[in-house]
Amino acid sequence: MLEVKVARIYRETLTVTEEKEVGASDITEQVKQIVKRSRINDGFVQVFAVGSTAAIISIEFEEGLMLDLKDALRRLVPRDLNYYHGRTWQDGNAHAHLRATLLGPQLLVPVSNGSPDLGTWQQIACVNLDSRTRDRQIIVTAFGD
Repeated sequence: MLEVKVARIYRETLTVTEEKEVGASDITEQVKQIVKRSRINDGFVQVFAVGSTAAIISIEFEEGLMLDLKDALRRLVPRDLNYYHGRTWQDGNAHAHLRATLLGPQLLVPVSNGSPDLGTWQQIACVNLDSRTRDRQIIVTAFGD
């Protein structure tokens, strides 16, 4: 006999205000609370940043490491290069788009016993890479049983 289970899906949207140029917020506790409200016991939680100059990352969210991240991104994708996007749109944020592409807009985390499976020093952060302060919408979707 074939048994078919239907997964439940629960979604909420968070809004955070992030400073320009690698402004970041630790959203781990908010994600944990959403998973708790979802009543998903085993499954996954997807965290997705809306916008092409934002990213969702997993990192040890401490001041020194966040400064290291900013420095690494500045070295990898400098702000002041003559980007094709900048020549076309004249908006000065091509570097932000490229940095966001490298980091990625989403994170998928397993959920066990009603909680995201995160390591001791592992947090979930929303990162604004744009050249201006932005309100960022983050869609958090828990699914499973």
